[in-house]
Amino acid sequence: MLDTRNAVANSGTFELGHRTVHRMGYGAMQLAGPHVFGPPQDRDGAMAVLREAVALGIDHIDTSDFYGPHHTNRVIRDALAPYPADLTLVTKIGARRDDEGAWLPAMKPQELIDAVQSNCDNLGIERIEIANLRLMFGAGNAGPTPGDVRPLLEPLIALKEQGRVGALGISNALPEQVEAARSMTEIVCVQNMYNLAHRSDDDLIDHLAAEGIAYVPFFPLGGFDRLQSDTLESIAQALEATPMQVALAWLLQRSPNILLIPGTSSVEHLRENVAAANLQLPDEALAALDAMVG
Repeated sequence: MLDTRNAVANSGTFELGHRTVHRMGYGAMQLAGPHVFGPPQDRDGAMAVLREAVALGIDHIDTSDFYGPHHTNRVIRDALAPYPADLTLVTKIGARRDDEGAWLPAMKPQELIDAVQSNCDNLGIERIEIANLRLMFGAGNAGPTPGDVRPLLEPLIALKEQGRVGALGISNALPEQVEAARSMTEIVCVQNMYNLAHRSDDDLIDHLAAEGIAYVPFFPLGGFDRLQSDTLESIAQALEATPMQVALAWLLQRSPNILLIPGTSSVEHLRENVAAANLQLPDEALAALDAMVG
């Protein structure tokens, strides 16, 4: 069985804007209620997960004030403030929730400005270290779609110049949107869907690695078909690991600029995820996993 001893340190580090973070981080989305809406079902348990994450050495937490909304950031504040000096909080703006919990675009200039203030208020901080612009173009907002990011970045660049935001990233973005954003300001990270089965960002990851820019994949097990799941399960059994641990280990070995933010509301599951950094995949396993492209 894998354990967590030195796992976060063994994941290595990478530059995330003006900060250096371990590549094994934590995503706070699952701390909210069902469907990422409402308060945590177990608030004390949510706080325990956050404190255990920091105790394990995690220094990068990904969050957003539209998780809940507001509840997740308030739990982070209550569990961890005053924050350790080496802890980097990264948040997303560009979306909002309605009264039924639907995800809606919130990308007008004032909405983006208000989102920065709301994140600061609920996290109990004076500025956001890194803010990811979460693009919400297209019906259903199911994935990246074409759209002009330049007017969206203008108010965020102004906030960065004012010192309210330390650095900017972009999420749910096509490569051309990433480059359009980079033509206006420094982009320190890209957060898109990427995993063993969905690798449309392969070229983008390699390009960003060459540029020294972090790539943060979400849904590390999203969208697998049955055959792919069987392959992953077989490899996991052979390595005495879980499928999730194998998927996370593969991402760590895929490229040095990949930062992981697996989320959970369970301390036990958190430890399992972190332990994946201690899993070194052998060549034959890597070959089988690399052949799993969807």
